[in-house]
Amino acid sequence: MSVSNYPRSVPEIISDLFSQLTTLLRKETHLARAEMSENIVSLGRGLGLIVGGAVLLIPALVILLQAAVVGLTEGYGMPSYWSALLVGGAVLILGIILLLVGISRLKIENIMPNKTVHQLQRDASVAKQQVSHDHEPRRAA
Repeated sequence: MSVSNYPRSVPEIISDLFSQLTTLLRKETHLARAEMSENIVSLGRGLGLIVGGAVLLIPALVILLQAAVVGLTEGYGMPSYWSALLVGGAVLILGIILLLVGISRLKIENIMPNKTVHQLQRDASVAKQQVSHDHEPRRAA
């Protein structure tokens, strides 16, 4: 933006304001799209890794839980149904806790374009300062 020594007319100021606002909105939209795309790709990768890990962990967990039931049955002489109920109940409680923690972390704030929102707030502040600067009364020297 060029600064000149002569006062600009209101139509020139308004035209310049709309031109700059259009350019700013176009650039901010581009930035928001890029940031959202980056966040969604990151979220997709994370979900892919979670699914891959779950596919491998489920069979391993089943085998370990069966071993725990057998261990309680043979090691402590507990009936197998009580061993299975005890192990299953403990795993159920742990699973519910993990599920609730995971759900609490999958919030919309994690994919929002925070950088763009912050930049828009800064742009609005600069625009307010510019408008107030343009409307300041000029003093004669």
